[in-house]
Amino acid sequence: MHSVSLPLTLPFPTSAPATKNLATISRFSRFSPPAAISYDAASVPVLRPEPSGDSAVAAYWDYQFLFASQRSETRDPILLRVSEGSIPADLPRGIYYLVGPGLLSDDHGSSVNPLDGHGYLRAFDFSGGDSVWYSARYVETEAQREEMDGETRRWRFTHRGTFSVLRGGKRVGNLKVMKNVANTCVVRWGGRLLCMWEGGDPYEVDPKTLGTIGTVNLIRDLDLEAGGRHRRTGEWRWLWDLGIDVAAHFLKPILRDATKRLLSHYKIDGKRKRLIVLACNTEDMLLPRSNFTFYGIYLSPSLMVIFELKQRKEFSVEDHLLIHDWSFTDSYYVLMGNRIKLDVAGSLVAASGMAPMVSALAPDPRQPSTPIYLLPRFSDDLQRDWSVPIEAPGQLWSSHFSNSFEEQGTHGGLVVQLQAAVCSYQWINFPKMFGYDWRSSRLDPAYMNATQDKEALLSHLVREPSEHWKRSADFPAINPAFAGNKNSYVYAATSSGSCRFLPHFPFDTVVKLNCLDGSVSSWCSGVRRFIGEPTFVPSIGGKEEDDGYILVAEYEVSKQRCHLVILDAKRMGEANAVKAKLEVPRQLTFPFGFHGFWTNT
Repeated sequence: MHSVSLPLTLPFPTSAPATKNLATISRFSRFSPPAAISYDAASVPVLRPEPSGDSAVAAYWDYQFLFASQRSETRDPILLRVSEGSIPADLPRGIYYLVGPGLLSDDHGSSVNPLDGHGYLRAFDFSGGDSVWYSARYVETEAQREEMDGETRRWRFTHRGTFSVLRGGKRVGNLKVMKNVANTCVVRWGGRLLCMWEGGDPYEVDPKTLGTIGTVNLIRDLDLEAGGRHRRTGEWRWLWDLGIDVAAHFLKPILRDATKRLLSHYKIDGKRKRLIVLACNTEDMLLPRSNFTFYGIYLSPSLMVIFELKQRKEFSVEDHLLIHDWSFTDSYYVLMGNRIKLDVAGSLVAASGMAPMVSALAPDPRQPSTPIYLLPRFSDDLQRDWSVPIEAPGQLWSSHFSNSFEEQGTHGGLVVQLQAAVCSYQWINFPKMFGYDWRSSRLDPAYMNATQDKEALLSHLVREPSEHWKRSADFPAINPAFAGNKNSYVYAATSSGSCRFLPHFPFDTVVKLNCLDGSVSSWCSGVRRFIGEPTFVPSIGGKEEDDGYILVAEYEVSKQRCHLVILDAKRMGEANAVKAKLEVPRQLTFPFGFHGFWTNT
């Protein structure tokens, strides 16, 4: 009998010290920043006298400047100064790309959630060995060209964005909502550099100049072969499907006939040399079903064929799910389902323009478990009904996956191991992500830093065999050569808990977890310094899994400086873990980024 199990460990409560409610920061009205905080090359803003020590005022300002807009670009690469250490000789020659929101405030009083900020692509070029060159440019999306005046370089937001509300623009009756900002993920595949966003076509960017080439209708281009639609069958199943199909028919015109939305997160199956992307039906966000289409894109050795579709597989399940990230093994696509529901009252307010459009959706806590779907990648004859999920105990909202793999269990069955960052349904509030306060169009750090006894609701790492890191964490990463295979190490961004007023986010520490023996080592950036996502780069000639380096952006917001830090993955936790720090010029300090990608040259 072929069996599948998913051993999971629920997140432990954090051991962070008690914190004061950050809502009290609003009382420091004389320190309140203007609605728009931005940098440009001509005029770098100077902070008010820096509050000393670990204070609520300092924490508030640090949080604002972590997401401060950067309007300047570098059309010509700039040589970076190595401010500490030296570039490791066995670091491969390549380019590290990092994308995230670059502009969050316009010139007319509107500010948006970081999730709606215009995509800003950064490139650290290590092709020269000891010389590292830096470039940064906006992804010239259709919305970016509309909202930025090319002559005056002034911005006016006209699209509300999914998570935001405009203050200086049209609100009631404004149907411009889903603007593709290409700000979430970046990947280079088949010689093409793509910037991805949650719900729109990727934008292709020149890998060297970072100039925008245009959109890539990946779904249309790949939907050339007929793919089987996998649905659950039953005596009255057809009637339910018919009703849902009729509802979908009427929703499509409202959603501008967008039949599918491409998720921003992709996976690379190194064994088969495939880039795997996932698309969902757009109307399913409002319907009690979920359709998933997986595409396997082959890295063809032929220069004539850049993208070659090797596989297309579609599934339909009876769950109302919101998927952001996912994983795969040799045999399965793995989805941890985030159950959502339509919020009727929120929909009416959102449609009026008085609340973010995402207010139409809310987490669905009606079931006490979390569905995990194991969808067969190649064969449907796995002796298990894939449409019936494995119900993991607890309501676990998945944000990001580091890896999944399968191995034979002690009793002969197949065991699927899952490594992910999850939080509680009770914490998720879509309009408040990153602490965005749509009523004031400002960022409130209180939401991302729960008060005492609520820390366990925040994002934590979940893995097998046991959980040894109790603090909030996200952005898990592994050695990419082990994707879909058994791995021993997971790296993640986490918090040291040393800041009283920002104990959980922003992150200030990179943690390395040994999945075999449960040991933990970490590197902390220091006081009033924060970090983004860690990226693992295998070293030249490395033989062991942790032979390589961690690249991570460091935000020294109190001094308005950014560095790219190179950590020795083997020496995590030791005094000499930092191999080098590259200093970005102050006038080009960049805001918090989302996801990065390393490519060898």
